[in-house]
Amino acid sequence: MCWVEEETGWIGFTISLNSATGFTSNMDRDVVNFGAGPAKLPQSVLLEAQKDMVNYKGLGISILEMSHRSSDFTKILNTTEVCLRELLDIPDNYKVLFLQGGGSGQFSAVPLNLIGLKESKTADYVVTGAWSAKAAKEAEKYGKVNIVHPKLGSYTEIPDPSTWNLNPEASYVYYCANETVHGVEFQFVPGVNGAVLVCDMSSNFLSKPIDISKFGVIFAGAQKNIGCAGVTVVIVREDLLGHALKECPTFLDYNIQAGNGSLYNTPPSFSIYIMGLVLEWIKNNGGAASMEKLSSIKSDIIYSSIDQSNGLYVCLVEEKSRSKMNIPFRIGNIKGDCDLEKKFLEGAAKLGMISLKGHRSVGGIRASLYNAVTVEDVQKLADFMRDFKDSHQQITTV
Repeated sequence: MCWVEEETGWIGFTISLNSATGFTSNMDRDVVNFGAGPAKLPQSVLLEAQKDMVNYKGLGISILEMSHRSSDFTKILNTTEVCLRELLDIPDNYKVLFLQGGGSGQFSAVPLNLIGLKESKTADYVVTGAWSAKAAKEAEKYGKVNIVHPKLGSYTEIPDPSTWNLNPEASYVYYCANETVHGVEFQFVPGVNGAVLVCDMSSNFLSKPIDISKFGVIFAGAQKNIGCAGVTVVIVREDLLGHALKECPTFLDYNIQAGNGSLYNTPPSFSIYIMGLVLEWIKNNGGAASMEKLSSIKSDIIYSSIDQSNGLYVCLVEEKSRSKMNIPFRIGNIKGDCDLEKKFLEGAAKLGMISLKGHRSVGGIRASLYNAVTVEDVQKLADFMRDFKDSHQQITTV
């Protein structure tokens, strides 16, 4: 028997060797991870990875030991790309890259590759939360950034497109489809009058179908909906390749990475392998359209619990901008009652629901409902929210 320490206590599991898979485990998976990322992975993916961790498909080596130049890894890479192209119906004139550096790396890569498309070296940014704000700040190192709308007093809504002032000389227009910290999500694809549209889809990628042809570049860190931390998907239209600034680091150059099939340097091979398994899981469970239906069901359960709580739970995001992926809320009042929120987190943890604490910059509670989080998981949280509310009826809001 081995023991590992978690935030909620000590969890025991056994490990035994066998000739077929190398090892097996019966680790208790009753814990539900509502974290914003790295997020929950499908159980079937974990079990498959468990087998391949020691002996990949009978080759006698771990998936972690496999050369990225081997024919076996080439098959993994190609299969992953083919599955992604199928799930999103990616047109042939788009390249799919598997890169490192996460979304934050792309905050630099995007301007380094695209801001020189026009002589103005200007980019339009829609700033709706912490991540788009960081992206805009990073882009200022390489050119001029135009925030297209009046500055927001708080990140609780998507600014009305009628208020946007797009610069016709901008090289591209940038936005973040879903802000994980503040729980704000675009429910539409912005109209940009034919400009190059760039989107950070890290936290709602493959949670719904998208029309790739409307975008110049899409990027997404895998650790939310499509895998584990370590790999970032970049989908880039071919005509946008070859325009990188001279100071662009080689490994961030989309053209070079595309020319080398994402193998210019050693790729995050294990993360790509996990992504391939998750994409196959999504495909087998109805694809992006099915994920969208489930996202609506799951988010409706939690938002209903908030809206029907007689004010105990408070979501500050306006209804039309509410995220289906990340639901932040306060308890007791709009600023949050720290004692109540602590009791809530402790009570949830005792029932095996973890990572519900809000982002450190805003506090409160946050439930992230990515693809691998089931309706049953969400109902368990909603039941706890109801019971917690019933135990605190005397709380008044301000």
